[in-house]
Amino acid sequence: MKQKFVEIVIFFRLELYNRGLPCGADVIKRRIEEELTTAPSVATIGRILRKNGLTYRRTGFYDEPESS
Repeated sequence: MKQKFVEIVIFFRLELYNRGLPCGADVIKRRIEEELTTAPSVATIGRILRKNGLTYRRTGFYDEPESS
């Protein structure tokens, strides 16, 4: 995967999420196609979302607080 597409997918996912809009892989693909001439496949977008913790209403991975 090209890093450029990873960054684009993350950007559009967070933009849609923050606006309270549907933000699944298929919606992200359509949104990318509105702006660019090429877009990764829905499956690739799904892998990018999973790898970056952007599924199931999450906005990324977070460190667990340290126990005292």
